[in-house]
This record gives sequence, C-alpha cells and structure tokens, in this order.
Amino acid sequence: MLHPEPTATPAFSATGWASASACGPNGGNCVEVNLTAPGRVGVRDSKRFTGDVLLNFDTTSWNRFLADMRAGSFDID
Repeated sequence: MLHPEPTATPAFSATGWASASACGPNGGNCVEVNLTAPGRVGVRDSKRFTGDVLLNFDTTSWNRFLADMRAGSFDID
C-alpha cells in the first residue's frame, strides 16, 4: 500500500469560512467550507471556529464529491 507524503495545510483566510443559511447565526451542527486557498477547499465543523481545517480537498476531488452527493451515490439514511 502506498502512503503519500503529508503536505502542509494551505493558508485559508480566517474570514473565508461559510456555511449554509439554514445553520443560522449561531453555527449549530454545521459544516463550514473555505474556498480562499488557490486550488483547495477547506472543510471544518462550525463548532471548531478557531481555524482548524478538518478536511482539505483539491478542487477536482471536491467537485466530484459534490456531484456524487447530488447523485445520491452515498447511502446516508
């Protein structure tokens, strides 16, 4: 099994985090997304607003993930 070398997390702007409007002003149990690092998408838990990036996608992988979600490719009953 190949294990890729870890890479540094790109610098996402602290003010670039966004969540769905359904989350409301207090965050709640939501996912936030940041598109401010070129070619990258940062994802974090809205309750961890100190800047911790939990997931770091390249834009191609992120777009594929969104397309699969919209197509119902994941069993998330």
